[in-house]
Amino acid sequence: MPLLKLRTNVSIDVEKTTSLMSECSQLLASETGKPERYVMVDIEGGRNMVFGGNSDPLAYVECKSIGLSTEQATSLSQSISELLNTQLQISADRVYIEFSNCPAEFWGWNGSTFG
Repeated sequence: MPLLKLRTNVSIDVEKTTSLMSECSQLLASETGKPERYVMVDIEGGRNMVFGGNSDPLAYVECKSIGLSTEQATSLSQSISELLNTQLQISADRVYIEFSNCPAEFWGWNGSTFG
């Protein structure tokens, strides 16, 4: 049920995308305490994006999960920003992260919901 969607103007080759998806999946599972088998990651690089009036490296991240707490969001903000800085050289002040705590009854999977 945890979902991480990353959009960035940084071009990412296939090998790097695969590695980054794996790291994001493990990080999200660890930080939310959810089994990785339920984690979904979607990464799109090379997008046309502007932040603060310029197109220096930037990222927009959506992070959603059932039962996401304020503490987890705070920790994830730091962890995701560090990962993007390390892997894509995107400064933390060039990253927006939108966190959503989705009610279990509004998250569908396997023909039903988690509620």
